[in-house]
Amino acid sequence: MITDLRDRVAVVTGGASGIGRGIVEALLDEGARVVIADVEESALEVAVSELEGRGDLTGVRTDVSDFASVETLAKTVFERHGACHLLFNNAGVTSGGGGLPWEQEPNDWKWCFGVNVFGVANGVLAFVPRMIESGEPGVVINTSSGDGGIAPVPYASVYAASKAAISCYTEALAHQLEDNGTNVRAAVFYPSGGLLDTGLWTAQRNRPPELAREKQHAPGPVLTFADFRERLAAAGKNADVVDLLELGRFVLDQLKQGRFVIGHDLDEAGALLHARADAIARGQLPPHHDL
Repeated sequence: MITDLRDRVAVVTGGASGIGRGIVEALLDEGARVVIADVEESALEVAVSELEGRGDLTGVRTDVSDFASVETLAKTVFERHGACHLLFNNAGVTSGGGGLPWEQEPNDWKWCFGVNVFGVANGVLAFVPRMIESGEPGVVINTSSGDGGIAPVPYASVYAASKAAISCYTEALAHQLEDNGTNVRAAVFYPSGGLLDTGLWTAQRNRPPELAREKQHAPGPVLTFADFRERLAAAGKNADVVDLLELGRFVLDQLKQGRFVIGHDLDEAGALLHARADAIARGQLPPHHDL
């Protein structure tokens, strides 16, 4: 376990905004040396400018879906710091399609899996061999989602599938890191605790033109965070918004405790997983998140 983060080197992908920004700020408060990696250059510049007085901070524009870009990030980090103790593979997007599974397009799959799944894989491929070779203690924290990692959300089938892949991959990674006697561990992070007002709602701003949708199967206005929150409140469900800095602090606290699974309300997740296991044992379709 890494219990003292002072002077530890941390890399956060998707760290210029949203959940990543909350983690970055929490790390700086703990005295860590932080590298923000983000594909959105303007947001990266703003984040570095706003936070540079709070500690050792640098920004590196990185496209996590491109291994060469992540490899450059890893080289930059190890050349400057000589180590990476905490790797937060946090960057994520939606599929941009939504709606019915058969109305998603190939480019929806390519974009979503390129960032959410290949982004994590590229982080592991570029950083973990260097982390192991350094001999320093380290943890790889992969951001999944309860929407897929615990149970699917049928209206977000591609996104849920990508997050299910991350949960499975991180578990395998954790076993292999331990079984091979490395000084590196892995953890899976489920953002939780309430509604998350993050850049995921407007992820389309960073979608590559070559992966644009060819059709619009779902006419009408795009569902915004405010719309979603209003719907939940009208249905009598929890519509409290999570403080992302507090969420970042929670992640670091759980990390220092050596947790493999990091998330709020894990008892509820466990109950849903038990119900899913029982349905599977009966050969039935498992229940999903009731949103």
